[in-house]
Amino acid sequence: MDHTQLDNYRQVIENILSEYASITYSYADIQSEVVFDRTRDRYLWMDVGWDGDRRIHGCLVHVDLIDGKIWIQRDGTEEGIAADLERAGIPKNHIVLGFRSPEVRPYTGYAVA
Repeated sequence: MDHTQLDNYRQVIENILSEYASITYSYADIQSEVVFDRTRDRYLWMDVGWDGDRRIHGCLVHVDLIDGKIWIQRDGTEEGIAADLERAGIPKNHIVLGFRSPEVRPYTGYAVA
């Protein structure tokens, strides 16, 4: 994969995660955070805060760029971040549903690895 395409993938991922994180919670003191590590190509959307007396700290989406493909390691979105990636022009054969077992991946319509 050339450097231009890799940079495009990074930007697409960052845009999508930033859009998700911009939606605020109206019922609790919870902040959405994005973590972008372009050196290691790891991208996270986290929720941190309090819902009453209950601590909230969790990763909603975790995406890695590995060998020129977008690996979705965790997807806590309603529709699925893969659909957002596709709408942004990422081909299905460059998206790996890493949260699915290797045995199931051939049946997902996305890349297997």
